[in-house]
Amino acid sequence: MREIHFYRTESDLCPVENFLDSLTAKQAQKVTWVLQLIEEIELVPVQYFKKLVNTDDIWEVRIQTGNNIFRILGFLDDERLVVLNHAFQKKTQKTPKKEIKIAEKRKKDYLSRR
Repeated sequence: MREIHFYRTESDLCPVENFLDSLTAKQAQKVTWVLQLIEEIELVPVQYFKKLVNTDDIWEVRIQTGNNIFRILGFLDDERLVVLNHAFQKKTQKTPKKEIKIAEKRKKDYLSRR
């Protein structure tokens, strides 16, 4: 089983929690369901959890509810710990590079303070 943690900045802000707070109850429920799936299932379908290519080992949690597509980016701190550090609503086919860069920057910050 995996364990999911949310990244916190040095000043104790949590970007993923802030994003989740902006969702409707139904959207948040779907996000919670997908995160629970990632924690509990050994082989998570790539429909929900996928490693992004050409990144600094960034993983993508993939959520679709109705016409809304959400992505939560993060990384594996070890084999079982998933640290989610950036979330956004996806509006383009590919994950935007600027969103990946934010996740990579937060990963470096997390690892430097660990």
